[in-house]
Parts: sequence; structure tokens; C-alpha cells
Amino acid sequence: MMPSRKAIAHILLFLVNLFYGANFIISKTLMPEFILPQAFIFIRVSVTVMLFFVVDFFWVNEKIKRKDIPLLIGCALFGVVINQEMFYAGLNLTTPINGALIMITTPILVMVISFFIKHEQPTWYKIAGILFGATGAFLIISGKQFNFSSETMLGDIFILLNAASYALYLVMVRPLMKKYHPMTVIKWVFLFGLLPVIVLGWNQFHSIQWQMFTANAWLALAFVVIFVTFCAYLFNILALREVHSSVVGAYIYLQPILAAIISIAVGKDALSWNKIIAALFIFTGVFLVAFGHQFFKSKAIKEL
Repeated sequence: MMPSRKAIAHILLFLVNLFYGANFIISKTLMPEFILPQAFIFIRVSVTVMLFFVVDFFWVNEKIKRKDIPLLIGCALFGVVINQEMFYAGLNLTTPINGALIMITTPILVMVISFFIKHEQPTWYKIAGILFGATGAFLIISGKQFNFSSETMLGDIFILLNAASYALYLVMVRPLMKKYHPMTVIKWVFLFGLLPVIVLGWNQFHSIQWQMFTANAWLALAFVVIFVTFCAYLFNILALREVHSSVVGAYIYLQPILAAIISIAVGKDALSWNKIIAALFIFTGVFLVAFGHQFFKSKAIKEL
């Protein structure tokens, strides 16, 4: 029996956040020793644009309407350019712990924006799920040292702008799913985001010492481009066709726990009760946001 389209969407969202969880570890092997941040973004976006156009040519090859170009440009601005530029700029000026803590705001911002523009209706279980997820993510981070000070304030602001930008992108891009195939949308979103990325990253890209790359560095770069960028953006947008933006946002809470699991598996972290309790909070939160409607609806029917 084949899984339903919604079930596939949830599998894709899990894979996306598994890739992002691994990225916290893998990207550290590349930056700044082999690649500087803006050059990294340049490579990710330029290679992914080519991959999207090649795959789309053989898969969909759908035309877009001229009136939808401004919205696609807006999605490119918030989902590719501001999102990635602010993230890497912020990490250069703040601590990874501060950045991870601020990223907790992304699902909350997605829910608030979706409710404000009436894409979704607020429900008690979605609000509870967001709070459960935020608590779990905070527990993961609270075992480490974080401090919002004047020294990290600019970087913290950049990370907050990154979170807000990505949240806005997740809400903005969903209406396009009703008109076009997801591959069509993401292809044009990346193409429209390419020019600013080239302008901002060309100098750093030109200064890369490719002869210094090791086999592990090439593998890490390939993983980030293929899985963390190409697959992650494609899977996210495929999932958005089936589920609400707040569900996609809620899955972001899995990133710290998946990163912790991967770190434990490779011997860079240790299992603790704090992580186990955090995982329970996060999985409960994701369940309430992603499956709360079906669960409480079926329960109400049984009681009748």
C-alpha cells in the first residue's frame, strides 16, 4: 500500500531537517578554513540553479505567468538572498548557541504571519505545539552557554532577520503552489535570487584556493550543495503543496535534536536526560502542529 501524499510530505519534511541537522556539523569542516561565508552561498545557489533547471527541463518544463514574477522575486529575496546572507553574516558576529536560540523564533513567526494574513486559523493545539517545540529546543540549548551582549548584538539581529525572512518566505511561497508545480516555483525563486548572490559573493569565490581542498572537504561541499540546498529546498516546497506553512515551520524544531543525535553518533556529544526530555517536548510539539487536526477530529467522532 502506497503512503498518502500527506504522509510523503511529512517524510520529506523530516529528511529536510535531518539534512539541516547534519549541516551544523558538516559546514564547520568547510568554514572558514576552505570557504568564506559569501563564497559558500555563491556556490550553493549557483550550482543549485543549474540542477533545478536541468531536472525541470526533463520533468516539468512549465511556463509561468508574467503577473506572478513579482511574487517569485519576493520569494527569492526572502527565501534565498536575505535568508542565507543574514544567517552566515550573523554567525560570523555571534555565537552558534545564540544563533540556535534565535532560530527557535522561526516556527513562531511562521504561525503568527500565517494567522495574521488568514492563511491558517489559529487552534489551541497548534499554539500548544509551537510552545512545546520551543521549550524542547530551548532545553537542548540551555545546557550550553549563551549570552546576549553588546558584543554579539549585531550578529543576533542578523540571525533574527534570517529567521523572520525564512518565515515570511514559507508563507509567501505557498499560494504559488496552487498555480504551479513545485519544481517550477523553486527553479525561478533560485534564478531570481542568483544575481544578488553573485554580486555579494564573487570576490570571496574568486579567492578560493581549490588546490587546498581535501577529499573530505569535497564530500562536505557536495553534501551541502546536493542535500542541504537542492534537496532541502525542493522537498520543503513539495511538502508545502500538501501541508500548511506552520507545519513546515514546526519541523524546524527537530533540527537541534537531530543535530544532537548525529553528534552523539559520531562521538562529538553525549546522551543526557536533558536531551531525552527535550526530544519528548519537540516530538510532542511537532505532533500537535502536524497531526493535531486529524487526531482530535477522529477522537471527537469516536466520542459521538
